[in-house]
Amino acid sequence: MIGIVDYGMGNLFSVSKALERLNVPYFISDVQEELLRADGLILPGVGAFKDAMSLLETTHLKETILTFAESGKPLLGICLGMQLLFEESKENGTTKGLALLPGEVLRIPKEDREGNAYKVPHMGWNLLRYQKSSTLLEGLMEGYVYFVHSYYVHEGSKDVIAASADYAGVEIPAVVSRGNIYGMQFHPEKSGELGMQLLENFTKRVKERVS
Repeated sequence: MIGIVDYGMGNLFSVSKALERLNVPYFISDVQEELLRADGLILPGVGAFKDAMSLLETTHLKETILTFAESGKPLLGICLGMQLLFEESKENGTTKGLALLPGEVLRIPKEDREGNAYKVPHMGWNLLRYQKSSTLLEGLMEGYVYFVHSYYVHEGSKDVIAASADYAGVEIPAVVSRGNIYGMQFHPEKSGELGMQLLENFTKRVKERVS
């Protein structure tokens, strides 16, 4: 059973519908005891980093997520949820994150080094390029996925980046992976067949650990 963390800033409907399409049992909760009993956890997110961390702290779900991560069970952050896995964000000042992965979150530049202008937010389909092996990428070819974000993870350690996309002259970590911690900057549930396959690979990882 996969738990979806409900802290007030996640796109719960689209994530839950995607799991239903995969015939994967799930529940949505903001109760620590229930979430800690899950076999896998998904941390969705849409909005500002500072607001999200404030809600996680006031609801005590921050410590729930950290405890779950320490258990070794698979944890997946999606979009803002992925960014929250890192050490800090520079959005609206400096805000400390969950620090489960090394790196900081910065605003996407509006132009590259050659002065070419780019629209921010980064919105639309972009090519996913694989950088290292990960259980999320097993059996999948590179392809396009759907992004909507204004901030990106400036990696503190290259070894966490499983796949990336290029935009505005920077490498945007798109799939991150270390141990039982996973993240997707794009929306897998809005990314067609490839996105659903990536999400399914996460659910397979959850099932493998249970068995």
